[in-house]
Amino acid sequence: MEVILLEEMHGLGNLGDKVKVKPGYGRNYLIPSKKAVPATAGNLAKFEAARADLLKAQEAASAEARSRASLLAGRTVTIVSKAGTEGKLFGSVGTADIAEAVTTFGVKVAKREIRLPHGPLREVGEHEVEVHLHADVSVTIKVAVVPE
Repeated sequence: MEVILLEEMHGLGNLGDKVKVKPGYGRNYLIPSKKAVPATAGNLAKFEAARADLLKAQEAASAEARSRASLLAGRTVTIVSKAGTEGKLFGSVGTADIAEAVTTFGVKVAKREIRLPHGPLREVGEHEVEVHLHADVSVTIKVAVVPE
């Protein structure tokens, strides 16, 4: 299935690219979430007419993400959690906990923007966490988990 991307997607393409994807991915995710439209002649014409507006919206979102990234760069977030004597947490620190702690800096971050490739944090200490704010804007912050 061929689709026209309506926004930049990491690993797939840029705005306006005509890409070939699996039919289920296109039908069930890209098209319903308005990230792409089927690559038909009519949709190509509509896209070309609206290309300038879409580019402006994408540039605005990218600029906003870069400004948020500059506010977060080099920051250390401290999260207090219950822990045992050997440094293991009772429970874990997940994306929601980190997003909530980051918003105390005045920068709104959604939990879906926090990347924890090895799963939730389960030990006391300092961890580096990637915050993925836009398709091409990511920043690394430090999360210090301290025992209660």
